[in-house]
Amino acid sequence: MSHRKPLDRVRPTETFELDSGLSLLPRIKLNLTIHRADKSVYPIDEWKLKRSLSDYFKASHSISVAEEDIRIHKYKDLKKRKREEPVARGSIFILDFGSFSKGSSGGLSEENDAEDRFLEWRKGIVEQMDGMELNLEGAKFKLSVVLPLVDDFEGMKKEWEEVAAFAHSGYQMAEKQRPDTLILRGVPSRWFAEPRVSSKPSMLVTHTLLSAFGKIRNLDVAEDNDIAEDDVEDGEDLVSGLNCKIVVRFKGHTEFYNALKVFCGRSLIKQGSRLRVDYEVIWDKNGFFQNSRSQIEDRRWMPVTGSRNNRNQAYGHGSRAARIISDDSRRKRFKEIKNEE
Repeated sequence: MSHRKPLDRVRPTETFELDSGLSLLPRIKLNLTIHRADKSVYPIDEWKLKRSLSDYFKASHSISVAEEDIRIHKYKDLKKRKREEPVARGSIFILDFGSFSKGSSGGLSEENDAEDRFLEWRKGIVEQMDGMELNLEGAKFKLSVVLPLVDDFEGMKKEWEEVAAFAHSGYQMAEKQRPDTLILRGVPSRWFAEPRVSSKPSMLVTHTLLSAFGKIRNLDVAEDNDIAEDDVEDGEDLVSGLNCKIVVRFKGHTEFYNALKVFCGRSLIKQGSRLRVDYEVIWDKNGFFQNSRSQIEDRRWMPVTGSRNNRNQAYGHGSRAARIISDDSRRKRFKEIKNEE
């Protein structure tokens, strides 16, 4: 779409709009691990913990964090757990960037260093919270706070650069030695489906949406029933087919790079819906499309040994959906069908 800002100029605090009413909303996700900080055996009060964290963000960082954006999961059988074991885990989602944006002039120089400033600002929040103690009316708890790896674009970039530098440790690489495939997990199937036709994700709709990031070489869409393992542990039912997993290979590293960067640190929302989807996005380390016949001579990444086992472990029992391959292959197939007629 012509009104979109160039991908390499999208700030980490900006919303990125897709088609069909979908948008990528910027946020910071922090993972929490909660331990006891005293010898008390009082159960952790979820409401008091959320209120205490919300007050902390307001007082220390001038950030508003709604209690529904603080998710706490208490472990079962706390009395049987060892003292050094955590009593709860959780996540915090920060959607308020007002304190970061204050003083921003919006000029070109400001735009150029906005990303570096944001990374430092986010790093400061994590460092201040990690190891922090909370006193919940006499019961003390200690927090361990980390940024999830799937939200750390710079961390993933460093990872694939290290893989390229140590190719002898299990990867045989082609000339360019750069990834071009990302994996998106935990997105609602119905948001990628054809309206009023099916609730299952559509290859055509998905291809159209993701083409906002550049030309696509391969695309695979399948049900994703593994994303909610933590919820299942907490006794929540998992309904098959609600979420889908998307594997997309772009025609170049630049398109992949920009797409992964925009997807990192954002949630998916849809106009008219109150649902906010906190998906996971990673780069493909195992060569998902490496066995595609049309890609044998043009593959980027190929594990030297155990490629089939590695792929099965990473992606389950395979996709139920067909794959979209290159436009050239589609045109050839069309010509063949036309000749037969």
